[in-house]
Amino acid sequence: MALHLNLLHEEFQEQRQRQRDPLKIGMMVLGGLGALMFLYYMFNAYKTLEIRSRLNAVQHDWSKVEPKVTASQKRSAELNSIIGTTKVLDQIIDSRFYWAPFLEKLSRCVALNAQLMSIDGTVLEDNRGVNVMIEGLAAGREPRAAAEELRQLLLEQLGQGYHDVKVEFKTLEDLDTLANIGGANMAMARFGLSVAFNPSASALKGPSSPKTPRK
Repeated sequence: MALHLNLLHEEFQEQRQRQRDPLKIGMMVLGGLGALMFLYYMFNAYKTLEIRSRLNAVQHDWSKVEPKVTASQKRSAELNSIIGTTKVLDQIIDSRFYWAPFLEKLSRCVALNAQLMSIDGTVLEDNRGVNVMIEGLAAGREPRAAAEELRQLLLEQLGQGYHDVKVEFKTLEDLDTLANIGGANMAMARFGLSVAFNPSASALKGPSSPKTPRK
C-alpha cells in the first residue's frame, strides 16, 4: 500500500477557509444586489425617457391644435351669447301685447248710436295687465241704457280673448244736447269706461309700475 504525503495541507486548508469567509460572501451578495439595482435604475431611466419623448410629441401636436381649439371656444361663446340674446328677444316678442286685436274687439262693440272720443291705454310692466280708459257719447231714447249695452258688449268680447276682464263706468252723465239719428232727435249721455284685463293666462297679478301709455 502506497503512502501519500500532502505537504501543502495547511495551505489548502487556509485557501478553503478564505473561500468560505463570510465577509467575502457578503461582499459578493452586495455586488450582485448593486448590479440588480443598477439594472433597475437603467430600466426606469429608459421608461422615463420614453415617457418624456411621448410627452414632447403630444405637446408638439397640441401646440398645432391649440390655436384652433381656442378659436373654436371663442366662437362657441359668441354663438351661445347670440343664442341667449335671441331667446330673450323671442320671449319679449312672444309676450308683447298687441293693440290691434283689442281695437278690433272694441270696434265690434261700438254701435251707430255710440261714438268714442278718446282711448288711453297702459300696459303694466312684464305684461301683468292692461288698463284702458275710454270716453265717449251714447244716444238713444235711453242713452244710459245705450252706454250700458256698449259696456256689456265690450265685457263679452274681451272675455273671449283675455283674462280677468273688468269693464266699469267711471263716469256716466246725461247731456242737454240732442243727437239726430235716422231723422229722430235722441238724448245723449257722456260716459267714461275703465277697462282692465290680463293679456295672457300666465300673467301675474299684482300692482306694478306702468309703461309708457299708448293711445
